[in-house]
Amino acid sequence: MLADYDLIIFDCDGVLVDSERLAVEAFVAVLREAGVPATADMVERRFGMKQADILLAIAEETERDIPDPVASAIWPATRQSFTRSLRAMPGIADFLAKTDGLKRCVASSSNPERIRLSLGLTGLDAPFGEAVFSSHQVARGKPAPDLFLFAAANMGVEPARCVVIEDSIYGVQGAVAAGMRAVGFTGGSHIPPGHDADLAKFGAVAVEASWDGVGRLVLG
Repeated sequence: MLADYDLIIFDCDGVLVDSERLAVEAFVAVLREAGVPATADMVERRFGMKQADILLAIAEETERDIPDPVASAIWPATRQSFTRSLRAMPGIADFLAKTDGLKRCVASSSNPERIRLSLGLTGLDAPFGEAVFSSHQVARGKPAPDLFLFAAANMGVEPARCVVIEDSIYGVQGAVAAGMRAVGFTGGSHIPPGHDADLAKFGAVAVEASWDGVGRLVLG
């Protein structure tokens, strides 16, 4: 069991909501329609990063420019897919009920509108209230520590007293760089084989495949 923490910081995509497959499908469809030969693998290898950084990497990898109107079309396509099909991660509602009264917040690479929509569609908005932070509020996205430090400062908690729940290596790296303890989560439908080992390699103190497992770890 993890002890001595005052704040639980949750990633959103792939942790609170099972969104990554839907997001990748929309991302790739928009790029391919615009003539960029993107693949799901190109996006999946970078899940956890913010969209602007993913687009820069894909533009370099495909040697194709990705103009602003194409980038701007990704969110509407994703929003439509989320509205049809997004679901909360199994077990998360029970976990949040058990942590009622503890300090908690969301720190996600997604834009604020996407985070709010995801939480609202799945009924997870109430447990967090205004304690929702986006990489769009800081200079550098994950794997830099900026977002986690920003979230902790806004919540009034020292970094060393924070536990971060993350599904991506970039998120784990960012949490470790911020001086926080990272717990890897592999319960999403997008998680590839061996990802638990990757999360541990990059600094996760433990890796759990379900919210029951996370509960046993952080709540005892």
